[in-house]
Amino acid sequence: MKVFFSNDVEHTSVSGAVWKRIAKQVDEDGLPRLLELYDKYEVRSTFFVLGQLAELKPNIVKQIVAHGQEVGSHGYQHDYRSAFDMMTLEEQIAELRHSKDLLEQIGGQEVVSFRAPALRVNSDTPMALREAGFKFDSSVAPQRMDAFMSLGANKKQWLKAPRAIYETAIDNLARKGKSGIVEVPVSSYGVPYIGTVMRIAPYSLLPMTRRLLYWESQQKDTPITFLYHPSEAVQEIEEEYTPQHRAQSKLGYLLSDVLRAKVKLRNLDHRALTLLEKELKFWSERGGEFCMIKDNKIIQS
Repeated sequence: MKVFFSNDVEHTSVSGAVWKRIAKQVDEDGLPRLLELYDKYEVRSTFFVLGQLAELKPNIVKQIVAHGQEVGSHGYQHDYRSAFDMMTLEEQIAELRHSKDLLEQIGGQEVVSFRAPALRVNSDTPMALREAGFKFDSSVAPQRMDAFMSLGANKKQWLKAPRAIYETAIDNLARKGKSGIVEVPVSSYGVPYIGTVMRIAPYSLLPMTRRLLYWESQQKDTPITFLYHPSEAVQEIEEEYTPQHRAQSKLGYLLSDVLRAKVKLRNLDHRALTLLEKELKFWSERGGEFCMIKDNKIIQS
């Protein structure tokens, strides 16, 4: 049973705090504590690092490498106004190459895995990944039903996406094909298996989702991929919460900006790490093999 505890390392702050402050907290507090927890359970993991953050705080990449973990790319910037699903093929290739080169220069290891910020991609992304020298992607969440609470039009493709590890189509990461890019999907059973759900519903939705995923992995040999953010181990102040107005409609603003961001403030700091340790213990006790994304065998096209 392959278990991937993947991590998106970014400056995004749900409270609207100054991102340089969040970057410092992640670098000096959230990330070290997370790495220590992974060491305790002998977890091999992938950290998808935002290039802009690595540029400001190169120690983030160096810490990850020093602990023997994989550094993947999370793109260069995390701006909802210029996400990957809004970029042309040429723009995506340029950003992917920029982030890849930057992370490789800092960390001294080849970067072959990618996850798009906010999981937003389009039909050009598989080709862009191949042209930029990537081999793995983890930007698809099969049958995840809360996409309406986040931005990104192409997330409707998730409804029919394969649930096992697969080689993607050259024009669609959510479909099988011969692109040479291997997809390691983020686990979901209607409800996504991610840190946010872990913190807002640790005794209801999360254990139900975990049990279903475990049953499926035993029946169909599907992988388990958990998505976490080191910033979840950093306490934010609710009084500072100022939601961004990203969505164009009033309903979209209430769902994807106000409601979604407000619930993400629950159980941050040490509480998040305590809950995360329960997840690690669950899979460890059941013989799960903690893997890095790049541990997968390359599928030759």
